[in-house]
Amino acid sequence: MKVTEHLKQAKGTLFSIEILPPLKGKGIRSIYEGIDPLLEFRPSFIDVTYHREEYVYKHRENGLLEKLSIRKRPGTVGICAALMNKYKIDAVPHIICGGFTKEETENALIDLNFLGIDNVLAIRGDAIKSESGFTPEPDGNNYAIDLVNQAVKMNRGKFMDEELMDVSPTDFCIGIAGYPEKHFEAPSMKSDLKYLKQKIDAGSDYIVTQMFFDNKKYFEFVRACRDIGITVPIVPGIKVLTTKKQINLLPKTFHIELPDELIEAVEKCESDKQVKETGIEWCINQCRELVKNNAPCLHFYTMGNSDAVRRVASNVF
Repeated sequence: MKVTEHLKQAKGTLFSIEILPPLKGKGIRSIYEGIDPLLEFRPSFIDVTYHREEYVYKHRENGLLEKLSIRKRPGTVGICAALMNKYKIDAVPHIICGGFTKEETENALIDLNFLGIDNVLAIRGDAIKSESGFTPEPDGNNYAIDLVNQAVKMNRGKFMDEELMDVSPTDFCIGIAGYPEKHFEAPSMKSDLKYLKQKIDAGSDYIVTQMFFDNKKYFEFVRACRDIGITVPIVPGIKVLTTKKQINLLPKTFHIELPDELIEAVEKCESDKQVKETGIEWCINQCRELVKNNAPCLHFYTMGNSDAVRRVASNVF
């Protein structure tokens, strides 16, 4: 079922999660162990992230360095198929620009369609850590809107090989990312919203936001979207703060701000155990307010910490 169908049929705020593929060489058991404690809250869909290649340099016997491309977290497509088979819950694989040509993206979408996966989340993805800015693959998609356009064309039965006859169109529900505190590369919120609107006009069906810890920013973001004619569902992305180092790490990594009240509460904690309790309490209050204001779904970025998410959900749903 499409994410938009889940949202349309819902009688209240839905619950969903996002998970990371395990590191290369690890089994899928860790994925199941993270999802099983959350099944009681009936997740409507599960996002599975995709991680682009990274480069490493290895010394060779001749003394030279060899540049090698690796993927530390492969398996997104296979994990989605496994989750749908095991749990009968809709999976939402992320598709990204980095590391893929347009043909490889098309082939990935074909595979997803064969597996009966109805949803994708189209995001540009991050730059390689060794590069100062994002660089697309030769003949690859440069921006998320390019991914949206490619998926929309396939939904209309238009593939890269224009000579194909009697093709079967895909029918993907296409999600995109939104940034209540604006994308860090955007010069202004107005500019960021302009490009967001372009992705909606291109055929995107819903928005999932970057994590935030101040609901005011989400509410303002939704109003700003509505003011420029964006009418699709806007799903808030939620993260439970669980360690003291995250008050510095999360803003740096995800380009967000933490409320002063939350920072001060965390700084008073003497251990990460206390920080986790503080983060859970903050998130419970945050989620209750979002539900009270009719948020369509609470989408939790679990990041391998299902216990904290379970405790929040048990107090909200």
